[in-house]
Amino acid sequence: EQALDALDHDPLGVATHYAITKLYDILNMLISGTGVTISSVFYVGKEGILVDQWKALLRMLNKSAKGDVWAQSGASLCLELILLTACPSLKNANFTKDEKGQTVKRIARPTSYASAVEPLEALTAWIVSQLKMSSSSSCVGYSVAVAIPAMTALMNCTESRLLFAASGGIKFLARHLRLGGKRQALQKDKNKKTSTTGPGAASASVQQLYELTFCLWCMTYELNGSASVRHDFSKDGQAVAALVDLVSIAPREKVMRVALAALRNLAVCTFKENPGPASMPTIDGHTFLTEMLACGLLKAIDHIKERQCTDPDMLLDIQVLHKLLLENYKEMSRWEVYKNEVESGHLMWGNVHTEAFFKENAKMLEGKDSDFSLLKILISLCVSKDDDVAAIACYDIGEFVRHYPNGRVIAKRLGAKEVVMPLIEHENVEVQRQALQCVSKLMVQHWQFVKTQ
Repeated sequence: EQALDALDHDPLGVATHYAITKLYDILNMLISGTGVTISSVFYVGKEGILVDQWKALLRMLNKSAKGDVWAQSGASLCLELILLTACPSLKNANFTKDEKGQTVKRIARPTSYASAVEPLEALTAWIVSQLKMSSSSSCVGYSVAVAIPAMTALMNCTESRLLFAASGGIKFLARHLRLGGKRQALQKDKNKKTSTTGPGAASASVQQLYELTFCLWCMTYELNGSASVRHDFSKDGQAVAALVDLVSIAPREKVMRVALAALRNLAVCTFKENPGPASMPTIDGHTFLTEMLACGLLKAIDHIKERQCTDPDMLLDIQVLHKLLLENYKEMSRWEVYKNEVESGHLMWGNVHTEAFFKENAKMLEGKDSDFSLLKILISLCVSKDDDVAAIACYDIGEFVRHYPNGRVIAKRLGAKEVVMPLIEHENVEVQRQALQCVSKLMVQHWQFVKTQ
């Protein structure tokens, strides 16, 4: 009781930090020990029921240490180490090294996973909530940095990885990675303009990107065994797009290595082990390869090959991905390549953004249900924060208007004019130019004569 009172009356957090530090040291000692272990201390009785003291750590995450980043991070990691001990997939990890470096079997003690599920779910929900908060620009860095140590530990076993996926963690992890990748690309461009190469704050960002990419890579090992995990990875194409962005901007070799390894796992995954319910669409490596092509991974890999990479693991991943991407590309028509690119929102100048392409394929934008869903996506991409994407979207809308019968009326009815018109005053010159041409095509009936003149 005196100890609890001391924690309650600790405005500076000194006692709290000391207690967490000591607990973490004890847990690490128990993990490497051969006699007394975490299971023998925190799981009691014949069935190995989890003791109630874990609640103090969870309370620290939600209430007591709110605003204290160090305390929250340390408490979540300590709780993670205690709870993962009960996971069935780690039951076989009962071997350690003694002082002489020899492998010694630990004394096994029963632990009840059922007693640890509820707190593990609560901890996982807290980690995902931190990732969710990090999606807003005001909280980036703070909330995700708090959760990273515990999230990394969460990836150690199958049960906790599946809980993370069930809590929507993959979506928020991919979203944060994509935001982080864009910030890193902007920082890279800024450094080029100012000719600065110092580490500064960028080093911390790169380390954070590496840790988050590592977590996403760990999650790819559940692809074959879980239809819901495959579905989460394919949802909105965020995960693939985030990984391809990291490969393209190449913030550091260690980030590229893990991103390529994750992409390879996605490319070779299969649904045969667990097809999932009949109502769920079939998702496998072919699905992800199509997304990778739309995001421009083939071009990014060609750039990497030019650098003459020497890391053997990276070389193998590059070879496997390059082969699979080429095989998949050969099977796709030009229209399928374009459709996947638009749906991914990752537009890049190429042979599917030309006058010749739209002369041949403008009518395909109708869609199977004549709802012009791709045209609607293009209109929404005009306001993308990526200037290249916005410029290409404006160009494509203009070409649709030129080559589709009554295209001007349809595009106007869907709101293209209202979206594109403000872009004429955009700060980016290329966006200005494409927006002006697009509006001209929307307004002028015989654009080809204007072009000729």
